[in-house]
Amino acid sequence: MQITRRTVLKAAASAVGIAAVGATSVRAQTAVFNYKVATNVPVTHPIYIRLSEAAEKTKAETGGKVDIRVFPNGQLGSDTDLLSQVRSGSVEFLTLPGVILANLVPMASLNSVGFAFHDYPAVWKAMDGDLGKYIRSHIEKTNLHVFDKVWDNGFRHITSNKPINTPAELANMKIRVPVSPLLLSLFKSLKAAPTPINFNELYSALQTRIVDGQENPFPIITTAKLYEVQKYCAMTSHAWDGYWLLANKRSFAAVPVALQDIITRNFNAAGVNQRADSEKMAADLQQELAAKGLIFSKPATAQFRQVLQQSGFYKEWKNKFGEEAWTQLEAAVGKLV
Repeated sequence: MQITRRTVLKAAASAVGIAAVGATSVRAQTAVFNYKVATNVPVTHPIYIRLSEAAEKTKAETGGKVDIRVFPNGQLGSDTDLLSQVRSGSVEFLTLPGVILANLVPMASLNSVGFAFHDYPAVWKAMDGDLGKYIRSHIEKTNLHVFDKVWDNGFRHITSNKPINTPAELANMKIRVPVSPLLLSLFKSLKAAPTPINFNELYSALQTRIVDGQENPFPIITTAKLYEVQKYCAMTSHAWDGYWLLANKRSFAAVPVALQDIITRNFNAAGVNQRADSEKMAADLQQELAAKGLIFSKPATAQFRQVLQQSGFYKEWKNKFGEEAWTQLEAAVGKLV
């Protein structure tokens, strides 16, 4: 066989190509994915604790190939800023309440329609079933990957500097709500004066009386120490909201499938465990908050729902969500209109 210069060059090019493929394969197997997960809750909150636990398990099970650091307390930005960051990929993972995600995906607040759910069993049956699947399908249409298990943000209650026992006592009250169209509409329909403020500014807004009250679940009221700047709590349970665990689609897809499976398994399991933590905490916290000076009342919720029906709140949101979505909601919670 005659060896020519062309043959030698061809053989050399082939060898380089094989080496390059081999190097790419090795890099893919040894790559380390250093990702961030942001959350607006403090380090004492069950969401932060379970996120950290899932991150540690994921790092151990992937042999350090997936290293996810948890950033609590809005360290990386406000809720609305972080939503933009996770979409762009500057933050890879984010836990975000549905009522805030609704600024991008309106259907994410479908489960937070006023006074829709009565208890936790009804919530988990719906959110792990058809209603949750329906909401996730809408979230997936954006540049986001959403995990199957929604985390618990709890039933929301009203704290204030005066007692609230009837809808009439909310009239003209400046109440902080998240940057949420649904909650703004809910409190406007109850004749209050809702004011959207990011969570990391809430304590100071209450302390300086920029607003007179706020609404949040017990774990948030406790871990954010809102009892220091509020005197009364009306246990209205006016909305249930969850934290969706979101990921940037490109960042998540960059991880090999086998490692994706480990991330998904650990973080979904953490979400289920956090639900149990949150429910138990909520059951215990009333006594603890009362000992810290918060005065509780239990308004009759039927009168609040009646005001919402009369004001056209339910009809308005049925029209906004659409017939298909409203059918999904009422299949889970019963007739609202």
